[in-house]
Amino acid sequence: MQQIFNFIFKNSILLLFLLLLGISLTLTIQSHSYHRSRAVSSANAMTGYVYEQINKVEEYLNLKSQNEALAAENAELKRLLYNTQDTANIPPVQLPQGSGNYRVIQSKVIKNSYNEQENYLTINSGRRDGVAPDMGVVSSRGVIGVVENTSKGYSTVISVLNRKFRLAVKVKKNNHIGTLTWNGRNAGFAQLTDVPRLATVVKGDTIVTGAESTIFPENIPVGKIEKVYVDKKTNYYTLEIRLFNDMTSLGHIYVIENKDRNEIKQLEEATKPNE
Repeated sequence: MQQIFNFIFKNSILLLFLLLLGISLTLTIQSHSYHRSRAVSSANAMTGYVYEQINKVEEYLNLKSQNEALAAENAELKRLLYNTQDTANIPPVQLPQGSGNYRVIQSKVIKNSYNEQENYLTINSGRRDGVAPDMGVVSSRGVIGVVENTSKGYSTVISVLNRKFRLAVKVKKNNHIGTLTWNGRNAGFAQLTDVPRLATVVKGDTIVTGAESTIFPENIPVGKIEKVYVDKKTNYYTLEIRLFNDMTSLGHIYVIENKDRNEIKQLEEATKPNE
């Protein structure tokens, strides 16, 4: 203990300088949006690099399970192919193409949290790849989340499994809309609220993204209705949605850019009545 006191006494000036430097940097970052954004970007880049190296090791160790998953997917594709009389009429994958209003950026999840109340993903694509905040993120099975922050080579994504996540979706068969949220309990389910009682909904109905979203294209899969509840206070449905994605096991994903989003948002802002 005496040695610790001696060390502090001998280096008191240096320690005081480092303390004051840390306080000044913290105050500068908190009070200036530019410095704050640069700090977040630098932190994303550093943590993204570390996560990517960890992911490479885990990916190597999990090659067997990944190969089995690919084999199962290929078997399912062949089943669909062999059971289609006219293979020319096989419907294309419902992923927006780059030649239209949407651009698709291929990426991969290198860090995935799913056991917190506010879960995030880290992906190995960033500003240099054209990724920006408020872009949608999907897999071949459906919606995953929305990009929140970016650095040069990495991005963080607010997951569907996040209490702050909100997304306008609809019941596919009748176009009744609602809001997709997560109650923080089960990683396999999300909740759909604000669906009017006049809507006809049953277990097994498919939920997809709605036309109201400026982040996702319409009709991107989300999940299926598992349970139907009636909120007695609001007289609206609350639906338990079994997600199509296994949010605890994500690999290759796609980032979607709506090229018209800024134009739509500017028009909507200009149309709002003055407050």
